[in-house]
Amino acid sequence: MATLNHHPFLSSKLHLTKAKPRPIGPTAVRMSLQETGPSLAVVGVTGAVGQEFLSVLADRDFPFRSIKMLASKRSSGRHLTFQGHDYTVEELTAESFEGVDIALFSAGGSISKEFGPIAVGKGTIVVDNSSAFRMDEKVPLVIPEVNPEAMDGIKVGIGKGALIANPNCSTIICLMAATPLHRRAKVLRMVVSTYQAASGAGAAAMEELELQTREVLEGKPPTCRIFNQQYAFNLFSHNAPVLSNGYNEEEMKLVKETRKIWNDMNVKVTATCIRVPVMRAHAESVNLQFESPLDEDTARDILKNAPGVVVIDDRASNRFPTPLEVSNKDDVAVGRIRRDVSQEGTYGLDIFVCGDQIRKGAALNAVQIAEMLL
Repeated sequence: MATLNHHPFLSSKLHLTKAKPRPIGPTAVRMSLQETGPSLAVVGVTGAVGQEFLSVLADRDFPFRSIKMLASKRSSGRHLTFQGHDYTVEELTAESFEGVDIALFSAGGSISKEFGPIAVGKGTIVVDNSSAFRMDEKVPLVIPEVNPEAMDGIKVGIGKGALIANPNCSTIICLMAATPLHRRAKVLRMVVSTYQAASGAGAAAMEELELQTREVLEGKPPTCRIFNQQYAFNLFSHNAPVLSNGYNEEEMKLVKETRKIWNDMNVKVTATCIRVPVMRAHAESVNLQFESPLDEDTARDILKNAPGVVVIDDRASNRFPTPLEVSNKDDVAVGRIRRDVSQEGTYGLDIFVCGDQIRKGAALNAVQIAEMLL
């Protein structure tokens, strides 16, 4: 589990577009601590996404009667302050899920595979952020704005545990923008090129990018612990393992997860995933080919009305989405909405999408899933 060392880009006291106003002062009472709420556990609480889980839970006033902070043995005993209360981080064990209604997991695939089924066996609903269960046909793979029906029948209070998978961050950011258009005109083929930030590799990668930037500017050789090559002032193919077909695992996640989430095994998807020296928030260039005509003005109107999406598409000022302006934000930003001139008529569009990998690409999506369980 990655350790969060108070990195400025990962502060749990973030200013977010959708954060609710809160009373200020020593007498303020947080409404999220409620006896009627579910009991929660956060697995991997000291990692980048684990810390973001807490930030999102607080910002959305998620109701809970108790919360367990769970992490590896190395992190156990640490103290965390959450909503004015002091919590001790506990070591994750098989007994950790007694009486827990919802567990948010972000501790890596091996931990999820070991402890996810144990938690489910104790009646806990697990929302898992790893890739461990995404392609399991029995496990819903859910983006709440896209396919909430996939988790029909799973609720807190019915005495039955369940697994729900959070999609990969790149898939979430892409499909938040592509799905409203897919609903209107049906996507036949999608070509995605990603520009993925350091945040996707955790807090340690963000710290290394910052360190390397200083080192390179000072004429020193860069420290390369997380990646095996210079990251600052450079970009390279995503560091996921390359498969026998030449695609890396990150690219194939986009292919397979899109088909599962859209429940369409025939949609053609291809991807090229690139790691860029951006601290936080991913960007994606998405080319869409449709079954039915869809002009760019109609597409722009559809996206302006899509939940969780904001359109930034000012051609006159050459202003479009950037990773910097969506960092620490809930919404996915879409721009560069234009007809694909390589296709006949209005059967193709190009769009450019930016979204916060840690927030909507991970923690926010998981907490939205949890909200649907109540």
